[in-house]
Amino acid sequence: MTKIPLQARLLGCAFAALLAATTTDAAADDIAAAAREAGKHFDHGVALYRETDYLAALVEFKRAYALLPNSAVLYNMGEAEYQLQDYASALVTFARYLAEAPPESGHRSEVENDVEVLQARVGHLGIVTLPPGAEVSVDDQPAGKTPLHERLLVSVGHRKVTATYPGRTTVTRYVDVAADDNASLTLDLSATGPATGPVPAGEGRTEPGENFAPSRSAVTLRTAGWISAGLLGAGATVAGVFALEESTELRAARATFPVSAATLQNESDRTRTYSILADSLTAAAVAVGGVTLLWTLTSHKGAHGTERAARLRFAPTSVAFEGTF
Repeated sequence: MTKIPLQARLLGCAFAALLAATTTDAAADDIAAAAREAGKHFDHGVALYRETDYLAALVEFKRAYALLPNSAVLYNMGEAEYQLQDYASALVTFARYLAEAPPESGHRSEVENDVEVLQARVGHLGIVTLPPGAEVSVDDQPAGKTPLHERLLVSVGHRKVTATYPGRTTVTRYVDVAADDNASLTLDLSATGPATGPVPAGEGRTEPGENFAPSRSAVTLRTAGWISAGLLGAGATVAGVFALEESTELRAARATFPVSAATLQNESDRTRTYSILADSLTAAAVAVGGVTLLWTLTSHKGAHGTERAARLRFAPTSVAFEGTF
């Protein structure tokens, strides 16, 4: 749901009164400087909001409010959170706006209507960790340390909950929250092992011959090798078809009378070109496919830890393929 674009004049109205009231002392100069800086961030937020970059706009609005708290900025923060479908945050921000904005505020009735809508788009979630004292986040946003004294207000939907405890592996769970839910979630970190730390020099290293999975880069290169071999083979096939067609046309031209020497030469050249291209692409496909096959066979162990090996053995009159699988 795209709402009406924000009105940039709100900043001028909000900050003009403060600037008019400043005096010439150092404290007033600091306030004026903060107001100017806040105004810049607010203007940036308005421009980004109009471009529908709501996440960046929210960052700018939050910076403006941190420099100079103002209810007009709260309104725009809530609008950005609403557009981001962060309903819980928007509801909290709009509640702050209603508490801080003057009764005659032009956006009060609009915000009150939004609050009614948002109350049907949030639920509550109670989080317990074993042991207590874990840092908890919801959708990667910090929510506090357990035990939490209140149930968390969260947006409806599929929520990600993460608990982190010193010296233990981080635990992540997902929970579905519907409107007006009062859900609970327990994350047990007591059964997890210690968090993995840096490996000391000489410890935990993979020894030669140990079974290990191929690296992502190696898998990618092997995949690229097979794709390249396939493309070269396809190109060789196409070139071969063209060479066959040109050869047929050359035979037909030779059987035609009268025919010019230039026509025969042209057909002969085209046939030779396509034939050379087909042969070259075939050789390249065989070479790339062979190298990729050898790399695939020798890059990892078998399913039971047995060593795979493959090699070509050249003899004066033959070439032999040897492998252990």
